[in-house]
This record gives sequence, structure tokens and C-alpha cells, in this order.
Amino acid sequence: MDKPAFRTDDERWAAVQARLREADGLFYYSVRTTGVYCQPSCPSRGARRANVAFHATRLDAENAGFRPCLRCKPDQPPLAERQAAAVAQACRLIDTAVEAPDLASLAEACGMSRFHFHRVFKAHTGITPKAYAAARRAERLKQGLAQAPSVTAAAYDAGFNSSGRFYAASPGVLGMTPGRYRSGGGGEVIRFAVAACSLGALLVASTDKGICSILLGDDPDALVRDLQDRFPKAELVGAEPGFEATVAQVVAFVEAPRIGLDLPLDLRGTAFQQRVWQALRSIPAGRTVGYAELAAQLGMPQGARAVAGACAANPVAIAVPCHRVVRNDGSISGYRWGVERKRALLERELDKS
Repeated sequence: MDKPAFRTDDERWAAVQARLREADGLFYYSVRTTGVYCQPSCPSRGARRANVAFHATRLDAENAGFRPCLRCKPDQPPLAERQAAAVAQACRLIDTAVEAPDLASLAEACGMSRFHFHRVFKAHTGITPKAYAAARRAERLKQGLAQAPSVTAAAYDAGFNSSGRFYAASPGVLGMTPGRYRSGGGGEVIRFAVAACSLGALLVASTDKGICSILLGDDPDALVRDLQDRFPKAELVGAEPGFEATVAQVVAFVEAPRIGLDLPLDLRGTAFQQRVWQALRSIPAGRTVGYAELAAQLGMPQGARAVAGACAANPVAIAVPCHRVVRNDGSISGYRWGVERKRALLERELDKS
């Protein structure tokens, strides 16, 4: 939809009174009694119409002798850009610090209050500063375990200031013991099987914790290669008789989604991905949500693209129902295992017969 042109002063004045963000950058207004010029959305106390003049550009306002407002900062990039830059700065501080900076330090560095910074950071990244710091520490730990001379050295290099805290946190961070991760995941056993269903080939894989992969496709061999790429050091065990019942449950769920799937899951992803996947599991069968709607529910109204990325990274098709997320206009698109499969799954969920 095209933005309003705001061609007349009456239209501009109406936008100022309504504090329309859509008008920001399209024109500016100055207030004779204060000597400042503002964006149309400026939250400052309203001025009298008789004292207001309009300007096509901020340079026009400055050439007329007005200075920029200290609240709406019309001489600086838009608020969203400034906030994004502040969040990026905070992320760099976390990334480069030996120990994660506390909330107050990060907020001060970004020129915000603690509460406002926390809200802005979560809106742009989908997670809190503490969760981001924990995820970065986990990444450093994984890198360190592959390079450091010992597990203890890797733990301290990653920012764990005691071995007790490290060993308590490592299973959740790594998905396995530090020793096993250091050996490249060797020794982990993953059972899998490939079956046929109405949507094509279906691969189901499970660790001792639960289902870790449900993959859909046309080529069974390609699905197995995908599983091998995801778990290159694990021992893959196929065609195990005791696993048939699990596969049968998943196949039945594909054919009749409303019966539900009561199986434990072993989901491995970033803190943000885990948060999105949990939200996906709360969407009931037969209902769809838009990417922007889901992002808003997660408290990040500007995060639709990040949510879409987490949906695309979902390793457990159907059980984590990323197929229930559609475009904001309701159209179907963007499914890792094919749009036609997405459409078929949604049609089955809507079929109550």
C-alpha cells in the first residue's frame, strides 16, 4: 500500500495531531515559540496550529533557523534504525567480553534505561540479553572443547567461573556430557527408519531422549544423507524392530493430524529457535497464524523474518508444526519440505470428517 502523500497543510497538521509514524521522513514541522523542528510522530506536547510551519526536508527547517527536537531527534536515523544499531552494539559488547556484562552496563553503553534497553533488545532479537549471552557462551564452549587442551580450560575460556557451574549447565548447553561432545559426539546412538506415507518418503530418527528428526521428501536416500549431515559423529542404527511402533505413530499422525502425537522430542537449536519452536507447538491443529502475528506473540513485533528463519530450521516436521505459519495475507508459502506438502497438511487438519 502506498504511503499518504500529505500534500496539503491540512493533511500534514492532521498527521501531526495523530502523531503518525507513517508520515516521518515525508515532511517536518517547526514550532515558532520553541524554535525546534520535529518529526510528525514526535511525542512532545502538542503545539498550537498558529505557531506551526511545515518543511519538506530537515535542511529546510534548519535553514529557517530551527534546531532539531531532543525528543524525536529528526536529524538522526529513524528510531527503528537507532534501536537496531544499539542492539548490535550490545551484542558486540557481549561477544567480546570475557564475562557477560550485566544489564545495567549494557543499557548505559546504549544510552537507555535498563527497562527500556531490555524491551528493545528482546523486540529486535527475540530473546533477552541474558539468554543471548548464554547462547554466545555456549558457542564459545563448543569451539573451545574442540581446540582447548582440556575440558576445564575450555570451560573457563567460555566464561564459566567454576567447574561446578559448568558441569551443571553443560548437558543443557551441549545436549550431552562435555567429554562426549569433545570427542565429536562419538558414542551417541540414533535410531532411524524410513517409511512411505501419502506425502512421500518419511524419515524418523530418535536419540535416547526423544525424536530428534522427522524429515519429508521424495528421495529416501537424500533423507538419510540429511540425517548423517546433522549428526556426523553419531552411530546411526537403522531398521531396528523395536523402532517400528514409533515410526507407525508418526505415519498415523501424518495421515490424521487431529489424533495428536504423544512422543518425547529431543530438539537442538539456539535459544531463539527453541523459543519459536515451543510457540509453534502451542498452535492448535486447524489454525494458522502469520509470521508477523507469531513474532508479535513472542514480544518481537519487528521479528517476522527471524521467526521465518527459525521455522525453516525446524528439524522435526509435523511434531513442531511450522506448517501452521503462513503469510500475513493467509497465503501458503515457505515450507522446507515443499509448499504442496504444507497445503496438504493444512487441508487434513481442517477436515473434521
